[in-house]
Order: sequence, then structure tokens, then C-alpha cells
Amino acid sequence: MASLDDPVEIGGLTLPNRLYRAPLLECAGNGEGAVETLIDELEPTAASGVGLVFQGASIVTPDSGCAAPNMTRVHDPDFVAELSRLTGAVHDHGGRIFLQLAQGGLRSMEVWHAGYRREHPEMEQLAVSRPPWQLRVLDRAGLIDLSPRVLSTTAVYDLAEQFGRAAGYAVDAGYDGIHLSGANMSIVQQFCSPFYNRRDDEFGPDPGEPAAGGRRFLAAIHDAVRDHAGDVPLVTKVPAETVAPKFVRRYLSFDDAVGLATALVDVGYDAVVPVEVSTFWDMSIVRGAYPDRAWDATDLQADYAAAFGSPHYARALKLLNRLQARRFDRESGWNAHLCRAVRDRIDVPVLCEGGIRTRETCDRLLGAGDGDRRPGVDLVGLGRPFYAEPRLGRRLLDGEDALCESCNNCTVPQVTGERGRCRTPSVVRERARLDEQGAYDDESASSTE
Repeated sequence: MASLDDPVEIGGLTLPNRLYRAPLLECAGNGEGAVETLIDELEPTAASGVGLVFQGASIVTPDSGCAAPNMTRVHDPDFVAELSRLTGAVHDHGGRIFLQLAQGGLRSMEVWHAGYRREHPEMEQLAVSRPPWQLRVLDRAGLIDLSPRVLSTTAVYDLAEQFGRAAGYAVDAGYDGIHLSGANMSIVQQFCSPFYNRRDDEFGPDPGEPAAGGRRFLAAIHDAVRDHAGDVPLVTKVPAETVAPKFVRRYLSFDDAVGLATALVDVGYDAVVPVEVSTFWDMSIVRGAYPDRAWDATDLQADYAAAFGSPHYARALKLLNRLQARRFDRESGWNAHLCRAVRDRIDVPVLCEGGIRTRETCDRLLGAGDGDRRPGVDLVGLGRPFYAEPRLGRRLLDGEDALCESCNNCTVPQVTGERGRCRTPSVVRERARLDEQGAYDDESASSTE
């Protein structure tokens, strides 16, 4: 039975332990101070002993593709070279850092962000196929703005090549591995999903294999990464669209996701991150409480109206957010069932994330003390808790639990470009108390209690 403190290998790279920081929105952008922002965000996590840090979704194309404001683009080798300061800072603490590569496709800002659409009226979104009718209805109603450019077969290979080139730049800058944003409505998920993928070429679905197009696209990315970055460890998220709304009839099932993960190991992926998601970008990826404090923040109301187009539309989304908060299961480690089903089929590491907040959950997922002897996952990751406690790793490795209450007050402001930070006063106060006691120092946190 593995322990959180045990080392583990991904693609021949040894990690000092099995704890990782899941990809988050750093909102660093590419302008002046971007590298310093990323260092400020990620170095404390490595300093706290976390074995693997994932830098959040970074866009491989020079335009379009950003799902939220201030996402970082990595198409420019000169900019990526500057990130060697970040990778060096992580390595100085004995940690490892992977870069998550992404492209938003139909999830891009020019679809939903009113202010961005006004500033970029001619911008198109990369599309796997003609958008589903549900999105076309929203477009006709004026709630979103679709300008899709359906990728030709040649353009699909070109996009895979862009992923590969970005991976090569990253390795040159000292990144230890590559992580693909294969879920959360990224373009990779759109290729995998029968809801989005209606292609009739080699990147379309096959009878009996809905994710065949996505598998082939991920194989093309794999080959491009190997061409540009060599044998760097390569990880991808694998989506099961099991929490899609009931009106969605075509989606990736649980079994589809297990089959896709198994096939990707045969392609040559070194690890997978199975996740149960929706076909849309909704609260299935940030399950928890309704973020009333964030929605009611007086200093953000004008920013919300600018992002969503009007105060009325912002209020409608606020109501939808409240309804979704009631819908999605908040069980800690909500991807565990899928992860273990995949782990039972493959022989590369399986990474599990999703609502993990306690050391007991980490141990249970890894298999320590699991009485039914189900296969344990190989690494466990936390995301939003690092907004509340950037140096959380020290306390988790010492057997303590995260302070994060899954209140989601950190998430909504990010649609305006705000950096992720905890906005819940009781958590902020407790973090300050623990900091004053030295709970995040190298000595055991338990000695301060």
C-alpha cells in the first residue's frame, strides 16, 4: 500500500512523493511581470514539499483559445525561455513542474465574454465540427457569440504540431513534463466527445468507439510532442461526460472513458488523469457551495456586468450558479471510482483529483488501509486549497487537513481576470494563525498545535 510520502515515477521521472498541485488558473498573462506572478504563485507550493506542480492551462495558439482572462500563452519561444526562472525556482526546492497545454475551442472567451467580444469582433473559434444545436440556440438568443472555424484535416495536424512545438519550448525552459488539458470543455475534450465531434474524416468517431476521433487527435499530439520534446513524461486528462445535463443524449460514458484511457496508454502516454465532467464548462469542475460572497462583492459588480454583457445577464448566471451548486455531488475525491476503474486496466500511473481536502482521503485513495483491496491510485492532487494555503503541502505531508471549505468564492472573480485567492474570512484568519505558529515551516506542523 502506497503512502503519500512515497516516491513514484512518471515516464522514468522520479517524484519525491505522491502529492501534486492540480492545474489552476494563475491569471498571469504574458505581459510585464507574468513570470514573477507565476513564481509567486507556484514556488511556495514547491517549497512546502509538494512533489509535482502543474502550471495551469497555457494556450498553444497565438490567438483565440483562452477560456478566461489573463491566461498565459506559450506559442512564443522567447517568452517560454523566460520561464526557466520559474522551473529553476521549483527545482531549487526539490520539486518537479509540468506545463499544462490547452486550447479552448468553443469554450474560448470570444464566445462568452461580452467585453472581449467587443474588442475582438473578427475573432473565430477553432471548432471540431459544426457547433451542437444547443449552442446554436444560445447564439441566436444573443447569450453567446459563435464564429466557428471548423478545422480541416490538415488544420487538425497543424494544431497537434502547435502542441508539440510548445512542449519543445517548455522542455528547453526546464519543465519536467507535459500535461494536456483533455477535459473541462477544452478542444481536446471536444475531439473526444460525441456531443461535439460529428466529423467524417479520420478524426471523427467510429461505430462502437465514440472517442475514436479524440484518441487519434491525442495520438497526433503525442507524436508531435515526441518529435519536439523527446521522451519527456506526457500526461493527459481523460474525460467521462457522466454529469452532462439530461438533455444531452450523446456523451462519453464511464466505460468510454475507461476504454479511452486504456487506448492512450497503448499510444504511449505515461500517465492519465480520469475525470467525470459535463459537456459544458459548469460547476461540475468546481463542486461545492454556492459562492454567495463572491457574487455579492460590491467591488466586482461592474466587472461582472462587463464580462457578461449586462447586470441582468450577470444576475441570470448567478441564479444558474446557485442551481448547479445544488446539483453536483460534493463527495470528497469524486473521481475516485473512475480512477480506480482505469487503474485496474492499465500499468502506468493514475492521478486522482476532485474535492480532496483531508489527509485521510489521500491515504484512502492511495490504498493505504483500504479494506476491500481495490486498486489504489498513484498520485493525489488538490487545486483550490492552494489558493487558501499556498504552502499547504507541508501540513498535508505532516498528516493535517486543508482549510479549504469548497465555498467557491475564489472561482467566480476569475471570469474578470482576478487571480485565485481565498475570499472567505474565517479561512484567511486561520491560515494567518497557522502561519504565525510556524505550521508551514519545514518542522512538523503538528509540533505547533
